[in-house]
Amino acid sequence: MYKKNFEIRWSDIDANGHLANSAYTNFMSHTRMGFFIEYGFSMETLSKHGVGPVVFYEHTYYYKESFIGKPVTVSLELSGLSEDGMFFKFEHNFYNDKGEHLASSDMLGAWIDLKTRKLTTLPEALLKFSQLFPRTKNFKTLTKEDTRVEGKVPKNLS
Repeated sequence: MYKKNFEIRWSDIDANGHLANSAYTNFMSHTRMGFFIEYGFSMETLSKHGVGPVVFYEHTYYYKESFIGKPVTVSLELSGLSEDGMFFKFEHNFYNDKGEHLASSDMLGAWIDLKTRKLTTLPEALLKFSQLFPRTKNFKTLTKEDTRVEGKVPKNLS
């Protein structure tokens, strides 16, 4: 399990005085970038391969409040990956300094070709690195159908 520690700052709280929804998203994003760098997916490497990560969704479940000045640990584990590496799913968990579970989030993403701006498979060299990612107990091999499991599809204005 990959973990990153944060301290809740003034800018991380909302009008209720607890950790804001947007801060959860920011902490997860920062955790993912640290994770990617540690596992060989630095910005330089991604740029060399012409790929970048995109987020399809983040579903967050909140269990317990957290307040300014308190430490928070955010974990990350791979809960799904397509065979070609195009689609990936991470599970994030938030814990306070007592180890109490504050929140959980499922994040689904994919890789895009930075020139064509279209979804792409993960280059072979990076796909090999992804096999080293820490995985959840319920890890699943993803398919394209898993990206639409909620039934949400684009609907343009008429």
